[in-house]
Amino acid sequence: MLKDKDIREPLFTYLEERFGKVRIIEEKQIKKSRADCMMVTSDFLTGIEIKSDADTYARLERQIKDYNRFFDFNYVAVGSAHALSIESHVPAWWGIITVSDRDTDGVPVVNIVREGLPNPKREKMVKLRNQLSILWRPELNNLLEINGLPKYKQKSKDFVIHKIAEKVDVEVLKPQISNELFERDYTTISQRIAEYKMSRNAAKK
Repeated sequence: MLKDKDIREPLFTYLEERFGKVRIIEEKQIKKSRADCMMVTSDFLTGIEIKSDADTYARLERQIKDYNRFFDFNYVAVGSAHALSIESHVPAWWGIITVSDRDTDGVPVVNIVREGLPNPKREKMVKLRNQLSILWRPELNNLLEINGLPKYKQKSKDFVIHKIAEKVDVEVLKPQISNELFERDYTTISQRIAEYKMSRNAAKK
């Protein structure tokens, strides 16, 4: 029986080998669900829900709705206990990955059973705004700067998100979002956010 932790390492290794340059961000809150992992590629954000052999489908319907609000592609990765039943529980455009019990070398075997298709369920602008909401405010500031937009220092994050989505062509914006996530540094973000707040407060005076 494969547990969640048994699936993640071989799954992430497989994704890196198959898709090339990727960044995996784990446990990302999206609406009322938590995405097990978000895979960042140069132009797309892909959501991956993991169902280990010990998991059930109890929350899957809610999770599917939330994943569809955010991601360009979605996959479900399952252990062998769900391999035969998962297809009837996810939309036809969701990809399916199986992680089976260990081979003779003791390594779990990963296979893409069904390729994911572009997510057709969300209106493009709504999904784009949700993806922008994943970014931190300093990252949104970078997008404002590189696209020649005002800094909007006194405006809310939601206001900035709507302005970026409104003013920047989606084909330009998608790789910019991916790049910000590729460059994200969790060791310095607290300092960056503090610096942003200080500059915002100074602008109020």
